[in-house]
Amino acid sequence: MRVIPSSELIINDDGSIFHLHLLPEQLADIVILVGDPGRVAMVSSFFDHIECNVSNREFNTVTGTYKGKRMTVMSTGIGIGNIDISVTELDALANVDFKTRQAKETFRQLTLVRLGTSGAIQPDIKVGDFVYSRTSVGFDGLLNYYKGRNDVCDLEIEQAFMKHTGWNELLPKPYFIDSDKELWELFKDSVVEGMTIAAPGFYAPQGRWVRLEPQDAKLNEKIESFDYNGRRITNFEMEGSALAGLAALMGHRATTICTIIAQRIALNACTDYKPFVRQMIQMALDKLATL
Repeated sequence: MRVIPSSELIINDDGSIFHLHLLPEQLADIVILVGDPGRVAMVSSFFDHIECNVSNREFNTVTGTYKGKRMTVMSTGIGIGNIDISVTELDALANVDFKTRQAKETFRQLTLVRLGTSGAIQPDIKVGDFVYSRTSVGFDGLLNYYKGRNDVCDLEIEQAFMKHTGWNELLPKPYFIDSDKELWELFKDSVVEGMTIAAPGFYAPQGRWVRLEPQDAKLNEKIESFDYNGRRITNFEMEGSALAGLAALMGHRATTICTIIAQRIALNACTDYKPFVRQMIQMALDKLATL
């Protein structure tokens, strides 16, 4: 069995993992991921009991219980790169023996649910809706670095999308990956089904034009008009594809649910969106407590 070198998996002197600063025993099987470090306090305010509170850089983590179910909530910061760090280190906490530096013989499956905010690109999706990313679309290229990428992605829809948009070969090849099927069954009565793009930036990668013009100013129009067997792309965010992809490769259950705070078609946004986010958190916690 492979021994993982210290340069590949860095463990701090106190036995915690490098970026997250968590000890293996501080991790629950259910993990809620949020981008904003401040949102950790919002989620954990619903907890019945708090077991630990750990912070390092943008990674804030609280483990506690909600309705008797042990859960961890952790902030990842913004962007795909931080998801690569977060999910890899969460998996290591669950499935690597830190003393021997070998994968454990018994696999521990995590349930990873990202609760975020997003902008809608279809006119019927309203500010305040909760969109469940039943399929995530990666514009980031991260999963292309991992072996087995094609085994977990939908290659047919990928090709159809690139043909429809006239995809620029200078951009990372997009990937399409489904969220966990059991989690969809758990949440489907409380959300809007979505196909969500995870972009590697907030401005040009999502079609925004401030002073620098996007390479393809009409890409969003092509994305909005894409139809695959009656399914359409619904919204933009910045982390879900890496979460879904890495979890699928590792054997974990994962999905992303986002509160819509901007309507890109109507060209408006809501800056007072915290009440909507609190409603999403309450709904998600109630669902996850039944697992």
